[in-house]
Amino acid sequence: MPDLDTREWLLTNGLGSFASGTVSDVRTRTYHGWLFAATNPPSGKTLLFSHLEASLEILGSVMALGTNVWGNGQIERTGYEQLRRFDINPVPKWTWGQDNWQLTRQLVMPYGLVGTGGWGQGGQGEQGGISNAPYPMTAVAPLGETPRPHCLPHAQCPMPNAPAQFCHRILIQYRYEGTETAILRLRLLIAERDFHHQQTASQELQFSQLLGQQQVCLQAINSGRFGIPWHLRWTQGNYQPDAVWYWDYGLSEETKRGLGDKEDLHSPGYLIVTLQPGDTVTLEARVGFPDSVPSVLTLKTFVEAVEAEQERLSQIFGWREGGRGAGEQGSRGAGEQGSRGAGEQGSRGAEEQGRSCSKFFPSASYAQCPMPNAHSPIWQQLLKASDQFIVYRASIAGPTVIAGYHWFNDWGRDTLIALPGLALVPQRFDLAKGVLRTFGHYCRHGLIANAFPDLNGEPIYNSIDAALWWIETLGLYLEATQDWDFLAEQFPVVQQIYKAFVGGTHFNIQVDATDGLVSWDARGVALTWMDVVIGAHPVTPRYGKPVEINALWYSALCWLSQWAERLSQMEYGSPVRLTKQAQRYANQAQHVKTSLQKFWNPQLGYLYDTIEPDDRRNFQIRPNAVLALSLHHCGFSEQQGCQILDLATTSLLTPYGLRSLDPGDPEYKGKYEGNQQQRDRAYHQGTVWTWLIGPYIRAWQRFYPQQSLPFDWQPLLDHFLFDACLGSISEIFDGDSPHTPRGAIAQAWSVAEVIRYIK
Repeated sequence: MPDLDTREWLLTNGLGSFASGTVSDVRTRTYHGWLFAATNPPSGKTLLFSHLEASLEILGSVMALGTNVWGNGQIERTGYEQLRRFDINPVPKWTWGQDNWQLTRQLVMPYGLVGTGGWGQGGQGEQGGISNAPYPMTAVAPLGETPRPHCLPHAQCPMPNAPAQFCHRILIQYRYEGTETAILRLRLLIAERDFHHQQTASQELQFSQLLGQQQVCLQAINSGRFGIPWHLRWTQGNYQPDAVWYWDYGLSEETKRGLGDKEDLHSPGYLIVTLQPGDTVTLEARVGFPDSVPSVLTLKTFVEAVEAEQERLSQIFGWREGGRGAGEQGSRGAGEQGSRGAGEQGSRGAEEQGRSCSKFFPSASYAQCPMPNAHSPIWQQLLKASDQFIVYRASIAGPTVIAGYHWFNDWGRDTLIALPGLALVPQRFDLAKGVLRTFGHYCRHGLIANAFPDLNGEPIYNSIDAALWWIETLGLYLEATQDWDFLAEQFPVVQQIYKAFVGGTHFNIQVDATDGLVSWDARGVALTWMDVVIGAHPVTPRYGKPVEINALWYSALCWLSQWAERLSQMEYGSPVRLTKQAQRYANQAQHVKTSLQKFWNPQLGYLYDTIEPDDRRNFQIRPNAVLALSLHHCGFSEQQGCQILDLATTSLLTPYGLRSLDPGDPEYKGKYEGNQQQRDRAYHQGTVWTWLIGPYIRAWQRFYPQQSLPFDWQPLLDHFLFDACLGSISEIFDGDSPHTPRGAIAQAWSVAEVIRYIK
């Protein structure tokens, strides 16, 4: 599709719900649509509202503004040919036009976490909940069936007794400019499916609609099971029920990934709006039934939502009055970017209502000093991007971090690695504290959860390093805040981790009594960040003693020694006992530091990646050696650090991060492409990971403090602003030039590590 601009945009709502699509408005992924509602935040993501297919009629001439690629590869409609401009700031905005007319469309996804006090003054109805009083509606049944007004059961109310209430919605606004009256037709395309799968038309899948005054309430009925109710309302226009299926949309990105790539969408009807020059029409799609006394939808609703999001971000990040918001940074639209074409400036869309969520995401209370360069445009856009990953998890009633969009949920390891950039640098200290406390609460057998269940389940503890990253990140938090009361609160968790590693825990994780190093041995699983398993076979098995795990263990012991000494001075427990513990931890750290020399490969001037259970060394050149140099406490000498960085710079460093394997290795795979198994085999065999640029910089600053960094930020910043997902950073890139972005279009730890150094 050489004529289509398939760069992507992303909106989120703080609950896991999202909207996403492309600049040219064509859907290329299963994950493209205007309302993926996280029905059990941040999980249960369900596509309800795909998009509106728009056409504009002026003096009898009809211009189709939508763009579709069908399963046979045909492109029809071709509305992208009318697209004149795309802007991303402050919200996604498309401009179609010819000499005598112009139509713009904007999208905003308001912030969705609402405290128990209600959404503003609107009460339950403002949250998409169900009123006891019936709203006057006319039933329109699925095609060929008798109308059934009772088909929207009250049992679908979204968690009415939960400690927090949720609102999943998106606002759309069209504005017409021209010399003649125009007729805008908006055909509604809908679905009800899990966000990982495509919808297929069938006799069992029907959609019911109830018509009201300037609104329609919709619900799927699949084999007699009622789906999620939601409704669409508008400020002007006449809705015409016209139930039809649109078959065989083609999803080109899924074709490339070897996954299901065909989709059928249902259209229950269309809206006809007569527009005079200067007219605007606003629409809102919202999960839940309409309230009996709904809030008024006006032309100002959209503007107020954008302004509320700007205010929410300003309060979170301390942007001073008089400075420009992240959406007011002089960003250039598509028509102002020279040869870059439509839409190459990045940031995420607007949201709303941050005030009532302070119970879960309180503002920082530790440091009052402003952040560096608070009004720098690139800094503000990075902070906006970072906020997309901070979401509320209902099962733990607190904040967590989405690892990446579109398809990842929250993972322990990713969260803890990303937390310094997402929370400590922007001084969101209460957020960091809340996440650390939650993970500490769920520590079991000395392990920190790597994934949380959605409801009534046990967390998943398939990680050896999450517990050690928790200690490392706790240390960074304490250094930033001096919050020693929190240390006293969490120190029992620290000791639980220590005792479990020394005494042994799941997956045969245990400290080797002879050398003090941490080892593990459990077949069919992968416990480090190089964690791909195909069938029961890890692609990069790292049994035994991985280098970065033992570097983390050394740093953890140093933290423990410092903390025990600190607590002995705080009248916490027995000062004598704590002082003895501090000395024991220090002695053990020294023992581990000596044993870390087992990883030194003098022939390469690099670190072995693992010492295997049979004591063989893995001499592949991987970035884990750089990770080992980057921690707060480092157990390697200056000479070794310099040699490691020299080789990593020549073998692993790219403009977008570090490769996961040296290109000269026989197992190296330079492109991350093909079906899922092919991609999984390339994931850690040469693929570039952006988040690793952070450890590389920290190591460089430690061992080459007087030398400039051998890394040019511009390609990565250009990627952030103009490429892939506009206003975010991809998960991975090809190891081979030109390093095509791959994987998730927006990744938390990628953004977080850039934030730590772009100020």
